[in-house]
Amino acid sequence: MPSMAINEREGSHGQNPMMETEQSLRLSIFFGVLLTVALWELIAPKRALTVKKSQRWLSNFAISFLNIALLRLLFPIAAGGAAVLAAEQQWGLFNSLGLPFWLAFVVGFVLLDLLIYWQHRIFHRVPLLWRLHRMHHMDLDIDVSTGIRFHPLEALLSMAIKVLAIVVLGVPVEAVLLFEVVLNATAMFNHGNIALPHAVDRWLRLVMVTPDMHRVHHSVIATETHSNFGFNLPWWDRLFGSYRAQPRDGHDKMTIGLARYRSPNQSSKLGAMLLHPFRKESNR
Repeated sequence: MPSMAINEREGSHGQNPMMETEQSLRLSIFFGVLLTVALWELIAPKRALTVKKSQRWLSNFAISFLNIALLRLLFPIAAGGAAVLAAEQQWGLFNSLGLPFWLAFVVGFVLLDLLIYWQHRIFHRVPLLWRLHRMHHMDLDIDVSTGIRFHPLEALLSMAIKVLAIVVLGVPVEAVLLFEVVLNATAMFNHGNIALPHAVDRWLRLVMVTPDMHRVHHSVIATETHSNFGFNLPWWDRLFGSYRAQPRDGHDKMTIGLARYRSPNQSSKLGAMLLHPFRKESNR
């Protein structure tokens, strides 16, 4: 799952000027996109919210900052640092094959996005992983804060998978840094409660996941919940048969969340969110 743009401390392998510049750049882009989408939601919202924004945002941002702290503690080099280490040690498939930089960059970026697609899809299908991921889906509204709302155990597991893939493939540092920036930005954008003209959405979703496309994924209807898994590139859902163009009930009338969990106390209180995967009633 996407991690906040400021969740990495690159350690001893990240003290070069490029990495320091990248940290500042990602921080600026993260808050820039967050502010832009949040203002857009105020000016041109797609849907009326059902829960007080203050209640949801307090918990959603609190759990996100908890994820930052845990990732810094347990993954001191994280994705960018793993790419630096792989480059220094010449680890990974791309380094073994001696691919030209431009090809390794493009293929690495696309494969990381494909990895996120399949990781997301598997988290929906494996019961133990679904326990973690469904906290993201329990949000009774969907807006920019939903894009950074993930259980800490899911965030840690997602980073571990990503680091392993980067090292195994030998993805160039520049591709990893761009991917992290784009993934964080698109996750906030496509969770945004923002109204796009239909014609704009129709063309835009050919090259990126749009809010209308991803909102279907947060429908209470199970067949819609288990569709539209992409965060960034929109092609995987079409290629692997998980694409749904629109929600059955339309964007204005569709119900957001999970049918079993409709109480704001379950979905928007920080303690309940953290403890949710460990509840005995863990069926869908």
